[in-house]
Amino acid sequence: MRLPNTAYTSHPWRIHEFTSDFSVEDVWSFRTPGAGPGDFPAMLAAMRSAGGFAKQTRPVKFLFALRWRLGALFRWDQPSAGVGARVASLRDRLPADLRAAPRGPDSESLPLKAVYELDTECARELANQTVHTVMHLGWARGANGDHELRMAVLVRPNGRFGRLYLAAIAPFRHLIVYPALTRQWERAWRDR
Repeated sequence: MRLPNTAYTSHPWRIHEFTSDFSVEDVWSFRTPGAGPGDFPAMLAAMRSAGGFAKQTRPVKFLFALRWRLGALFRWDQPSAGVGARVASLRDRLPADLRAAPRGPDSESLPLKAVYELDTECARELANQTVHTVMHLGWARGANGDHELRMAVLVRPNGRFGRLYLAAIAPFRHLIVYPALTRQWERAWRDR
């Protein structure tokens, strides 16, 4: 379910300390019935075992395949446009205690790279010619008293083209990608 940006900005996440130059693009919640305050690591493990994008629906796989094809054609995803080249990694901004924290595993099937992973939140990042983006996952008390997974997508567009790109893909994210991701992650929690 889509949430207002304040569901992310009003929570005291550690990520706020070093992402003031990013804007909040999307905030979503994922139902995790019966979840308690210490269940964030169990949720992450369930999500990882659910198979990521490889186990997504055909429309989602098609959209990502199309995006990667366009990226190859227009050279949006060249290593020179990525994290550590066009933009510095958020890891370079981390306070010492977060830099010493585990990052979480990276996966060849997931283009987002781990920044940090704590007991109640984690962050992954990606950069290309269009945007530098961060996916923040956090564990928060939901309206019904259970804890739930919340995902915030933070962005720093690369100029006017990056802003146009984000506007062009917004309907696909909201109508196809995030609802499919919601079904996959909520099922992962139920099936864990």
